[in-house]
Amino acid sequence: MGARGKSRSGILITFEGVEGSGKTTQLRRLATLLRQDGYRVVETREPGGTPVAERIREVLLSTPGKHPATESMTAACEVHLILAARSQHVTHVIEPALQAGSIVLCDRFSDSTFAYQGYGRGLDLAALQEMNRLATGGLEPDLTLLFEIPVATGLARRRKFALEQNRLDHEAHEFHEKVRKGFLALAARAPQRIKKIDGLPHPETVTVGVTSVIQAFLTKARTKRLTTVMHTQRMRPHRRS
Repeated sequence: MGARGKSRSGILITFEGVEGSGKTTQLRRLATLLRQDGYRVVETREPGGTPVAERIREVLLSTPGKHPATESMTAACEVHLILAARSQHVTHVIEPALQAGSIVLCDRFSDSTFAYQGYGRGLDLAALQEMNRLATGGLEPDLTLLFEIPVATGLARRRKFALEQNRLDHEAHEFHEKVRKGFLALAARAPQRIKKIDGLPHPETVTVGVTSVIQAFLTKARTKRLTTVMHTQRMRPHRRS
């Protein structure tokens, strides 16, 4: 599974979308369903996932009003903090879980960086991809679920249900529209990996769609893994008695 040149039996599934898309709710629901089916599951998030990364998250998402001494954050500062947190996260949580054969469900990952800091902030995508490669050691998701909703709907959900508004919630509507377009552009470039999910229906209905995608993916993954094992066994030299 795409990373660092190490063989692994785990699977990395990432959850993406604009603010208020419902991805976090669906991640938790999927984790429960997978555990009921006997899978070993690790739930995590970005930015965050380790003690150091969670401290970076607090800096990244805190609103200036919460900490009066905090200055405005530049786009370059923002992306370097995100990637610093990701490096810790991949090294100390994601990679060990994949090596142990777990299914890792991650709330945001590299695609959020490309959508928010690339399309949203206007930073160079090629540079971001190279920086991200350094931070992750080349780790890429095996499957990404992109929860698609209109920006206005997502922000309204955040205002209604979020316990606390973070720094990104206060960005201009235009910024969030750029991010949404960025996610859709990324999905168009990688349709085999990024699967779009309609996030507008009731959560129960969305879960049905998520479950369908995951079942198809896991079936395909099992078949591919079995084929690889059989091929490896055929290639081994037979010992003469």
